[in-house]
Amino acid sequence: MFRHSRTSRRLAAVTVSLVLAGGAAACGPKGSDGKSSGDAPGASGQPRKGGTLTVLNNEPQSDFDPARLYTSGGGNVPSLVFRTLTTRNREDGAAGAKVVPDLATDTGKANADATEWTYTLKDGLTYEDGTPITTADIKYGIERSFAAELSGGAPYLRDWLVGGDTYQGPYKDGGKGLDSIVVPDAKTITFKLRKPEGEFPFVATQTQFAPVPKAKDTGVTYEEHPVSSGPYKVVKNEGDGEHLVLERNDHWDPKTDEERKAYPDTIDVRSGLDAAVINQRLSTSSGADAAAITTDTNLGPAELAQIGSDKSLAARVGTGHFGYINYLAFNPKVAPFDNPKVRQAIAYAVNRTSVINAAGGSALAEPATTFLPEREAFGYAAYDHFPAGKTGDPAKAKQLLAEAGFKDGLTITLTHSTAQNRQTSPEVATAVQQALAAAGITVKLEGLENNAFNEKRWDAKNTPGFFLSRWGADWPSGAPFLAPIFDGRQIVTNGSNYNHAQLNDPAVNAEIDEIAKLTDLSAAGKRWGALDRKIGEQALDVPLFHPVYKRLVGKDVKGVVISDWTGVLDISQVSVK
Repeated sequence: MFRHSRTSRRLAAVTVSLVLAGGAAACGPKGSDGKSSGDAPGASGQPRKGGTLTVLNNEPQSDFDPARLYTSGGGNVPSLVFRTLTTRNREDGAAGAKVVPDLATDTGKANADATEWTYTLKDGLTYEDGTPITTADIKYGIERSFAAELSGGAPYLRDWLVGGDTYQGPYKDGGKGLDSIVVPDAKTITFKLRKPEGEFPFVATQTQFAPVPKAKDTGVTYEEHPVSSGPYKVVKNEGDGEHLVLERNDHWDPKTDEERKAYPDTIDVRSGLDAAVINQRLSTSSGADAAAITTDTNLGPAELAQIGSDKSLAARVGTGHFGYINYLAFNPKVAPFDNPKVRQAIAYAVNRTSVINAAGGSALAEPATTFLPEREAFGYAAYDHFPAGKTGDPAKAKQLLAEAGFKDGLTITLTHSTAQNRQTSPEVATAVQQALAAAGITVKLEGLENNAFNEKRWDAKNTPGFFLSRWGADWPSGAPFLAPIFDGRQIVTNGSNYNHAQLNDPAVNAEIDEIAKLTDLSAAGKRWGALDRKIGEQALDVPLFHPVYKRLVGKDVKGVVISDWTGVLDISQVSVK
C-alpha cells in the first residue's frame, strides 16, 4: 500500500521539513491542566493587517520548488506561496486534523472503488501575474515532480498513479504527459489509481499538487522565483533558502481561500541560526524580533525551566502534538528476540518515567502504550497489552524470562544514535538499560553516528535485534503509521526497509487493503485502531513516548493556531502589532 518506504524519507528531518517547517508534527495551546486553553499565546487584541513577520529558523527553507518539497498539508512557509487541490483545516486541535478544499471546490469525488478521484477548480483562481490557474497547470506541476532532477518530494503518486512507476517526467516524455491524469477541461481533473486509495484527499495536500504554468517553468532554477498561487510571492531567495522574503500577492483573492488569513504584508524568513540564539531572540523580543516566530525550533528542558518562573514568557509558549511515536524496535529474526516471551519481558521491564525524564521531562514527552498517537484523527484506540505501570514491572519481566528459558537473566545489545536528539539518543538508551537491569537483563549499548544508525536500522539484511526508533506520519491517519511499518509487501531487501520486524502476516496485509478502500475516514480510523491493537499483541515493538512541541513567539505576535495535523504554529494565521 504505502510503498513510500522504498525511498528515503530523510527521517532526520521529519520534524523539521515534513512537520515543523512543513505542516510535520499536531493539539491546540494548553493550559496548566493539559486541556485546550481558550487563550492562545501571543499578543492580545484583534489581529490586524500589515507589518512584517520575521521567521527565525535553524534549518534553511531549501528546495523551494513544489516538486521537491516533502511537506504535510501543503507545508508551513510553502503554503503561503503554493496552493494545492486540498489542504489542512487551519484550526486548533482536533478540528485542524481535517482535510479541506483549497483550489478545489471539495475534497474530491471518488468512483465506487476509490480508484479514481475527480476535482473541480473554484472560480476566480489566478497566479501572481493575474493569469488564470487551470487544471492543465496542476497536471503539469505533478508531472514535473517525476523528473529525476526535481526529486525529493513525496513519492506516493509514483506508486499510486497508473503508469507512475515508469514515468520519467515532462522533460523526457516528448509532450506526451501522464495518461492517468486526465484533464477534460480547464476546471476538471481526474486521477486514475492502480488500487483503491480512500485517503487520496490527504495526498492532494502535498505541494506536488500546486499548479505550475508550463511556460514559466525554468527547471532546477524554478525555486528561485516560483509562480505564486497563494497569498504571498517570493521576492528574494538567497543562500538556497537561508534568507527568503515573501511579499503580498495582490492577485490572490481571499474569497477563494477560506484557510489563509495573510495578515502581514511581508514575511522575512532567516535561517541557519543556532537554536539557543533563536529562543533567546524570541524571549528578549527586541526590535523586529518582537514580531518573530520560529517554525522549526523547540524549547528545551533548561529553557522551559527558566520560562516557568516568568509568567509573561510562559504566556507566549504554544504547545502542540504531532503524529509521532518513539519506540523500542525488535527484529524477531535475531535471537533471543525470536522468542515472544523475551519481547514481552522487555515490554514489562521498561520504566517509562525514566525514559520520559531522559527525553526532556513530562513537558516534552508523553508516555505511550500504543503505536498510534493518542489522537482521534489517527484512529487511536487505547490498549496496554503489557501493563507495567509508570515505572515498570521487573517481577513480571523475570517471570516471563524464566518461562522463556532465561531464569538467570540474559545479555542483549541496544543500538542507538549518538545524536543529542532526546529521542534515539544515549540518554534514552541509558534509561532503558537501567530499567532492564532491574529485571536481570544486561544491556550493552551500541552507539552509532546518526547517519550510520539510520542506515543500519533500516537495512533489512543487517537490522539490529534491538534498537531505538521513531516514526512520523505524513498526514493524520493510521495509514502512514501502520502500513509502512507492518505491511509485509513493503519489506525491502535492497534499500530502506521500515518494517523492522519483517512482519508479513496475510491477515494484516488484507486488512490494510480493506481499510484503503474506505472513503469514510471516521470508519477507517476505527479500523486502524483495531489493527493497531491486534498487531500490538505480538510485542513487535515497545511504544515509549510521543513528543510534545513547545514553541515561543515574539511578544507582538497574534493568532497562534496549533493543529493536531502539524503540532506547530500555523504561519498562515499569524498577525503582528
